[in-house]
Amino acid sequence: MNFHILTLFPEMVENALNTSILKRASDAGIISINAVNIRDYSTDKHKKVDDYPYGGGAGMLMQAQPVFDAYEAVVRSVKGRRSKTAKKVRVLYMTPQGRTFDQTFAEELSKEENLIFLCGHYEGIDERVIEEIVTDEVSLGDFVLTGGELPSMVMIDCISRLIPGVLGSDESAEDESFSNGLLEYPQYTRPEVWHDKKVPDVLLSGNHKEIDKFRVGESLSRTKEKRPDLYKEVIKDIKEFKAENPKKFKKKRTLSEEYIKIRDLRKEESEKSGDSDS
Repeated sequence: MNFHILTLFPEMVENALNTSILKRASDAGIISINAVNIRDYSTDKHKKVDDYPYGGGAGMLMQAQPVFDAYEAVVRSVKGRRSKTAKKVRVLYMTPQGRTFDQTFAEELSKEENLIFLCGHYEGIDERVIEEIVTDEVSLGDFVLTGGELPSMVMIDCISRLIPGVLGSDESAEDESFSNGLLEYPQYTRPEVWHDKKVPDVLLSGNHKEIDKFRVGESLSRTKEKRPDLYKEVIKDIKEFKAENPKKFKKKRTLSEEYIKIRDLRKEESEKSGDSDS
């Protein structure tokens, strides 16, 4: 996966993304971080990239020309690595007006080979270049920041974790909050007792089936308490699956056991489907 960030502050992006897990993934060639300085594409002798908005108003607006030329340079750089039939590289513009970024959107984007992030600044960017190059307007939530760099970095971190090989174990991403519709279960490490609080006995038992059941149960409980909206969707999904597969649910089970059975059945189906496609 190649991340291209169009920004006025490349050092901000590079300093943040070239550390820890992402740096190791970059060094291994699994991802690449390409921070492109929009100011380098200004035709102004002082490298000016902003001007006053037509019609008046507070603040300055980023001009279309340097943004477009920076975008064109990135597209040219990746063109040789893509087939003639390849679709247009997705350009994500960070704006409060966009689609709210979530785990489902991250999973969708992780399938791309190249992503371009357009980071606005000041009062925004000339609308004409947004219409010309942007494929996705994206927001982190209903609030305003000084620029698009922080949202871009958050998204890149999230997307990178879903790319095979970035994390030490692919199961790490699968077990985390939102990846399976539930919040993540609590986790513990040494010592076994800390401040008179003991690690749950089941986690010390070595019984992987019971550990799995415990963790799913904890995830269900946490989701019900902290995110009842998500819990409602999970319960709805379980009921619908059972209604569609009544023969597989004749035996009485706890909610955790039903969730595990459905998860395992879906995994088996996915593996069979993968085998038939190969």
